[in-house]
Amino acid sequence: MIKSLATTTPLALNFLDGSVPEWVQLLPAGPKISGRDGRAWSLPNPEDVVVRFREDQKRPQIDIEHASQLKAPNGDPAPAVGWIEDMEVREGVLWGKVEWNQSGRALIADRAYRYLSPAFRFEPGSGAILKMVSAGLTNNPNLQLAALNAEGSEEENIMDKAILEALGLNADATAADAVVAITKLKEEKATALNSAQHPDPGQFVPRADHDLALNRIATFEEGEKARRETGIEQAVDAAIEAGKIAPASRDYHLATCRATEDGLERFQAFVGTAPVIADTSGLDGKKHDKTATALNAEEKAAADALGLSHEDYATAKQENAQ
Repeated sequence: MIKSLATTTPLALNFLDGSVPEWVQLLPAGPKISGRDGRAWSLPNPEDVVVRFREDQKRPQIDIEHASQLKAPNGDPAPAVGWIEDMEVREGVLWGKVEWNQSGRALIADRAYRYLSPAFRFEPGSGAILKMVSAGLTNNPNLQLAALNAEGSEEENIMDKAILEALGLNADATAADAVVAITKLKEEKATALNSAQHPDPGQFVPRADHDLALNRIATFEEGEKARRETGIEQAVDAAIEAGKIAPASRDYHLATCRATEDGLERFQAFVGTAPVIADTSGLDGKKHDKTATALNAEEKAAADALGLSHEDYATAKQENAQ
């Protein structure tokens, strides 16, 4: 959580002779700084604030009644009346060197505003002041709202850390920074939606044409698979017929051919160089000879039991068969 806060004591700007100060007090000496609203912060090392100021290329502006914090995020004008060009620490007090413009000089010289109300960021846990953000000319410094230390201001400017991280912003980002980031996201979304509604015909094809192409590819692949399976079975059966492989190994060779893309080609190369291991018997085409006289063991036992010779039993068997 990041909050904009302000000093605890009025910082008078007007000199008796009506001149405008070049150096102004930004923060009183710490380490503890108490606000009139009862809240407190710490400034254990004001030099750290100076270091962060000099590391940042953006110079804090001085506006009227903290317009840069309250009005700018809403798109309203928030003109500067001066810019903090340098900072230094004097006996624990943080001072800023201001380059006033004509409007700022006139407002101070005419005593339209008598006080300066700084806005700064602090660490929520420790309350340590981290960085100067801006300062506003005001006549009601540090009365009610600690957010800007000016009476009659809007609600405290609270920016949740999770929101800043989601927007890709640093921990010291302002509400104005968040508004800019959100606006950019909206613009990018609008651009994306417009692109989706009006696709580039050179980059996209109709869904129906896409589906038709996929169906054609699927049909072709299924046909190729069926043709390959037929070729595998024919090659293995031909190898069995040629006596190059045993019939009992048919399933093994089918699986080998299917295992890899070049399985069939490798099998055909093997068969081309393999010797014949089993000539065809020719029995597949022969019919059973019903006149065969050879006796089996049971028939021989039956002949012995009847007291017949094996030849006589065989002759009787043949006659019965006819």
